[in-house]
Amino acid sequence: MQWDSLTDMTDARQLAKQQMWAATTPAAANQAFNVTNGDVFRWKWMWSRIAEYFGLPPADYPTTLSPLEKQMADDQVAWTKIVAEHGLKESDIGRLVSPWHTDADLGRPIEVVTDMSKSRAMGFTAYQASDQAFFDVFDKLRDMNLIP
Repeated sequence: MQWDSLTDMTDARQLAKQQMWAATTPAAANQAFNVTNGDVFRWKWMWSRIAEYFGLPPADYPTTLSPLEKQMADDQVAWTKIVAEHGLKESDIGRLVSPWHTDADLGRPIEVVTDMSKSRAMGFTAYQASDQAFFDVFDKLRDMNLIP
């Protein structure tokens, strides 16, 4: 499982930077590139960092699986309320989140580290610390009064 395995992720801001770089770099024309934040982590470590951000003790690793897809099955009602309260544009939660994808990511029995050597060799050097990417999202959600 990913709890003890190395993994990586891609913040939307990092993806946008890489897309802009690829679109404006002549040598990158008609090329396909991997993109990640540029660091690696283990969920065992990241989970503690996220708990620390919220001032909470980290929960123990569960002894049984609890798929996010099942946990979020009825979240459309709550999302519809949030959309109405904050004047958001997308009312279909299914267009915004893919819990099945998260379940697949967290349930993989192998380590996953994406190779960005091709774009790095061509000059793309942007980096985003993954823990800070989470904290930035949480800060925005706090600013919107969506989380404590």
